[in-house]
Amino acid sequence: MTLKGFFPATVMPDRDWWAALWPDPSSVLRSLGIQPGMTVVDLCCGDGFFTAPLAKIVGGKVYAIDIDWQMLDRARAEAVRQGASVAAWICGDARDVAQLVPEPVDYVLIANTFHGVPDKTWLAHAVAKVVKPGGCFTVVNWHLLPREHTTVLDEPRGPTTVMRMSPDQVRAAVEPAGFQLSCVVELPPYHYGAVFLRLRSRQSAAAAPAESR
Repeated sequence: MTLKGFFPATVMPDRDWWAALWPDPSSVLRSLGIQPGMTVVDLCCGDGFFTAPLAKIVGGKVYAIDIDWQMLDRARAEAVRQGASVAAWICGDARDVAQLVPEPVDYVLIANTFHGVPDKTWLAHAVAKVVKPGGCFTVVNWHLLPREHTTVLDEPRGPTTVMRMSPDQVRAAVEPAGFQLSCVVELPPYHYGAVFLRLRSRQSAAAAPAESR
């Protein structure tokens, strides 16, 4: 069952197994191009696994958005525990990001949620409205592997096999909104980050070449 307002197959799991996957979330973020001084949106932030490390890297200018107040409360508590300052905790629908965030931003991160978005290109268009030209929209996704092959703490984890997306499928969904794939970053053991640049003109980047690493 999907709770009202939630994207399918995106309910937040136990924090313990995120830490088992990525014991150093700051290094994951840096590999995705997060830098000091950026203004960042942590879209669908959940319990804040990435939010506090984001805020500590960039210097506090992070807007954390989730549709669940309980998740936001947990994320806020974790930020306090880590001594991280977050610009705003915003309860709202990810598809309203352009209305929820009060300024253009350098970077939007969505982790482990994009696979469940019903209209992915529509969400990418919404993100494009808040990202500065030349800024980044990064989608962290599970690799297109059978679910039984992606075990964490001895159990299969992640969305169903049929919901998983390849980087090319993510590219096909995001680029029509005015983005260009910059690189695909491997995030072992089971994830990748597809990093897109917002074009200065809002045209499709379907024919533009992309790099992987």
